[in-house]
Amino acid sequence: MPLDVAAAVLENRALSADYNVLSLAAPAVAAAAAPGQFVMLKAGAGHDPLLRRPFSVFEVVRDERGAPSGITVLNKRIGRSTALLYAAEPGHRVACLGPLGTAWPSIDPPRRAWLVAGGVGLAAFALLAQALAARRVDTTLFYGARTGGELFYLEFFRTLGVELVLTTEDGSLGECGRVIGPLERRLADRAAGGEPVVCACGPEPMMAAVAAAAARAGVSCFVSLERVMGCGMGGCYSCVVPVRGADGGYHHVRSCLSGPVMAAERIGWD
Repeated sequence: MPLDVAAAVLENRALSADYNVLSLAAPAVAAAAAPGQFVMLKAGAGHDPLLRRPFSVFEVVRDERGAPSGITVLNKRIGRSTALLYAAEPGHRVACLGPLGTAWPSIDPPRRAWLVAGGVGLAAFALLAQALAARRVDTTLFYGARTGGELFYLEFFRTLGVELVLTTEDGSLGECGRVIGPLERRLADRAAGGEPVVCACGPEPMMAAVAAAAARAGVSCFVSLERVMGCGMGGCYSCVVPVRGADGGYHHVRSCLSGPVMAAERIGWD
């Protein structure tokens, strides 16, 4: 069962004028969280904003003994809720409900993990990369953003032994273009080694393109959906997504319950 706690802000680290990593004291949530799960957060005490917003569990914070003591979230300031989280100061209380949703599938050697992140979709991968490193899984992160100033945590992933393939739309860092380009080339010319499992998170058009490329290559693909969620527990039906049933037709499921991580082949991207 998810936990509902008033989590104190431990640290607020600005990454840029719009991105920050917020650390929250939530040991019980941290102890239960698995890579790919999310929490519902609300920083304001009143009715503005009225609802909580979903955030992937980015990292698990540990104390000096190694015990889980909190979580971090990667936040991009867009609206009222995210602006409050961007400005939150240490000691401020944030309503935190979680962990919620389904986790990434377990990947073990000799299979490889190819992680595909677009922008703030990186939030779904820090905890997963740590778990993969602990299992000695050969891991590559295909990471794209509009500009090099929006590519974060690169040294974090390098320290874990993750290969980085970077793209920017303005060509300021890595390859100029979108992240689907180098992924498609790798899928078409896979080097010797274990078969890759593709895991993607980012804008939905990007994930649809990744899913199509993986399907053409006959490679397993999972995505973490970034649907708008009002409650995170299936009550509001704001996050429905069409999925293919056993009969070949489509029906709708709530991504907060059936996801956010789902097999890409099940989803009706059109």
